[in-house]
Amino acid sequence: CGLSKGSDNVRIDVYDSSGDYLASGIDGLEIYVHGNAQDQLGQVMKRGKLVVYGDVGQTFMYGAKGGEVYIMANAAGRPLINAVGKPKVVINGTCLDYLAESFMAGDPLNGGGFVIVNGMVFNEDGEITELPNPYPGSNLFSLASGGAIYLRDPHGMLVDEQLNGGEVVELSPADWELILPYLKENEKLFGISVENDLLTVQGKKSEYREVYRKVQVVKLDVLA
Repeated sequence: CGLSKGSDNVRIDVYDSSGDYLASGIDGLEIYVHGNAQDQLGQVMKRGKLVVYGDVGQTFMYGAKGGEVYIMANAAGRPLINAVGKPKVVINGTCLDYLAESFMAGDPLNGGGFVIVNGMVFNEDGEITELPNPYPGSNLFSLASGGAIYLRDPHGMLVDEQLNGGEVVELSPADWELILPYLKENEKLFGISVENDLLTVQGKKSEYREVYRKVQVVKLDVLA
């Protein structure tokens, strides 16, 4: 369709059924899906922006190389497998399992990629609330060699048994400075407030270190 290189400043709004493989290989354009999306979205995505006002299906962003992506609700199984380069992704709900398996997205603090999982849901009254578990699945960040997962987990629900090659560490000021602009854009898109929703836990405003946890690649000297 001629919508790869040179498609900057082009916006496409999708309503009703979006079909599989939407936004695959895009290189600059913006796509907004007004509702739930289907499988294999953003496969081998290079650049651009994808916004989904709902859920996404299986193998979301397989092999993606870049792009800025915001998902209002959940992702199904195996999102961001084999992604490389510098994709920046915000998932406001959760996903089933194998999130970012074999992720190869460099150092997020030096231009690499990352995924933010907020573990939140809109209830029947349209209010944003916490899910019982921000990531209930297994094999989070399995066999990854680069990138990071930033998980909103104020109650410490994530355990080592859910990992396979990653480690949980405290966010640094540099980590928070990195992800905050994406959380602010997420707020503009979906109305999920950083201060009043994401950093508020059981009615109390908290510091980012008390709310978010970072899953990163285990250092080689640890594995040795």
